[in-house]
Amino acid sequence: MAEDLVLDTAIRDWVLIPLSVVMVLIGILRYFVSKLMRSSSTPDAKMVKEGQVVLRARNLRVAANFIPLKSFRVRKAYFTNEEDGLLHVPKGTAAPNPQAQMLSDPNMAMDMMKKNLSMIIPQTLTFAWVNFFFSGFVAAKIPFPLTQRFRSMLQNGIDLSTVDVSYVSSRSWYFLNLFGLRGLFSLILGEENATDDTQKMMQMSGFGMDATKTLGAEKDSLDIIQHDWVLPKFEKRAERVLRKLVA
Repeated sequence: MAEDLVLDTAIRDWVLIPLSVVMVLIGILRYFVSKLMRSSSTPDAKMVKEGQVVLRARNLRVAANFIPLKSFRVRKAYFTNEEDGLLHVPKGTAAPNPQAQMLSDPNMAMDMMKKNLSMIIPQTLTFAWVNFFFSGFVAAKIPFPLTQRFRSMLQNGIDLSTVDVSYVSSRSWYFLNLFGLRGLFSLILGEENATDDTQKMMQMSGFGMDATKTLGAEKDSLDIIQHDWVLPKFEKRAERVLRKLVA
């Protein structure tokens, strides 16, 4: 049977609160360091053009029903024409090679290295600090019951199967703060902040994505859309409303 523990208030004052404050301060410091290390590189004109084309095609797809059918067809052909459409990708077009791009642009490789350093070094030092000073502490208790599957996630560093799963170790509290403070950083630093480690990993894993697939997917989405002009419906609805007001 799981045991209930009585947490000392000193653990809250000297472990839980300091660890949370330090994690927030390190995240803010990493944001400003990443901002200072960020190099001002000139964006690729082709990538910017392709991004704007995809954005315009999406806007057309969203607002398709608010323009007449003839106008929609003209705009659709402008994007999806098989000969010279903006979204048309000729067959045999090779996808860009990320390694070749890095070799041709040294600034890109340097930016990747800076991002890795700004993410890995603070995490390594902070984890070593937590592991040295706060290892083995039961720092907090979650106010609702949990299943045994959460034990390995919440009680890292504590090998006691008799302790209730809702208790959180200091090492697990570090990981919860590391991946759970995105909302707080968005409030403090704004939506476009550089402190979200999971977002960085996704960006690095998606580095050098095939732009031809994005254009092709948007072209397919625009091809299958069914136009249904909503203006006649608005007119009929307005007529019914006016008749009710007059009556």
